[in-house]
Amino acid sequence: MTEQLVIHRHDYDAGNQGLSWARIIGIAFVIALHLTALMMLLIPAVAPKAPAEKERTTMVTLVDAPPPPPPPPPPPPPEDKPPPPVKNLSPPKPSPVPPPPEAPVVDVPEPRPSDIVTPPSPPTPPAQPSDIGASVDISSKNMNPPKYPPAAFRAGVQGEVILIVDVDANGNVTNVSVEKSSRNRDLDRAAMDAARKWKFNASTVNGQKAAGRARVPVNFALN
Repeated sequence: MTEQLVIHRHDYDAGNQGLSWARIIGIAFVIALHLTALMMLLIPAVAPKAPAEKERTTMVTLVDAPPPPPPPPPPPPPEDKPPPPVKNLSPPKPSPVPPPPEAPVVDVPEPRPSDIVTPPSPPTPPAQPSDIGASVDISSKNMNPPKYPPAAFRAGVQGEVILIVDVDANGNVTNVSVEKSSRNRDLDRAAMDAARKWKFNASTVNGQKAAGRARVPVNFALN
């Protein structure tokens, strides 16, 4: 195409003829044709774009989750059951023990003034001792009276001792204790020493000899 344009120029220069309208139009047409061809070469071949697909839009609405339900109320505490009533039981009443008959008091006679150094004459033997148990019947067999302690006699001490004497089935004394003291050790000891040597007739229960217990008062008096 360039060569053609050059040829046209040589033709134009070679001819010394004047320009005509036909020649001007032809030259313009040729130039326009070349420009059109040049433009076609310069514009790259671009495929037509396919129409863009419409984007699908999804509307999402965020909704706050509902609050969790409140926890169930705790179960009511179990009612305290009252303890079963306690039945008050009255203690058994002890069976009354009949009071033992009073035994005669053992009187120790006052010694004569001329016989102060020697021990006084022993008091008369006490009568049959009283029996503590209602089913026991103890009788005296050999009950020598106690001796008046010389020191207590010189000091003029008097008093009464009540002894509790345990007797076995053979009538022997197994134990002697003081139920009521005379408040003088010598008098209490003299009465206990004498009681350990006493002999009793054991009681009989259903034809069998049985052990028992007797209360014996011993009185030390300066009469």
